[in-house]
Amino acid sequence: MAEIPKIVLPHGGYRNLVAYKKSEIVYQGTALFCRRFLPPKGDRTVDQMTQAARSCKQNIAEGSAASGTSKETELKLTNVARATLDELLEDYLDWLKSHGESEWTARDERKIKARDLGKEHDDWEFWQPLLESRPAEVVANLMIVIIYQTRYLLDRMIAFQEADFTKHGGVRERMHAARTAARGDEWDKAIYSRLDGAANAAELAERLAEIKRQAEKAAWGIRKRRGWQ
Repeated sequence: MAEIPKIVLPHGGYRNLVAYKKSEIVYQGTALFCRRFLPPKGDRTVDQMTQAARSCKQNIAEGSAASGTSKETELKLTNVARATLDELLEDYLDWLKSHGESEWTARDERKIKARDLGKEHDDWEFWQPLLESRPAEVVANLMIVIIYQTRYLLDRMIAFQEADFTKHGGVRERMHAARTAARGDEWDKAIYSRLDGAANAAELAERLAEIKRQAEKAAWGIRKRRGWQ
């Protein structure tokens, strides 16, 4: 019996994704940055930054949940998560410029150290005391490093999801494949049952010839319909 393809693929488990864990740090860290260094009222930047950070996290989660039935939706939502990080990154860079500060360079020892810490720690519990105790310029640069690392992980996720979508297709393709496989099983069983019911060798040969004629007729119809003649 041919294996019938699955329609609903394994999905969920987003909380175990490193990209999701990083996105939680981005959200919590951004909320903390806004509380510490931005006006509590009258500044639209607060809403923009917190919404962008939250959108990244939520779209990763929603994309993972949707992946079982729609790889296309998963890919779209992951791309949205990636785009919101770019928006948030610009907010941090703008804040640094407006306050006479600048982004740490690639050779800055502080940035090198932050990258190493980012590779080792994906938990908010580690980052929280650092972000609560450092000055604004340092916190902004730490968040920028974390955003870069999260964005890199999302780029890898997007590449994987594109390949996965090419392989499995959408839910319609999988439903068609499942139906085709099921019909194939039914066809195989019907042929075997018909041949096995022959009373003797001559009747077996006659039934086999009739099955061949039916198959050839069906193939002719398919070739005609698709213009393969």
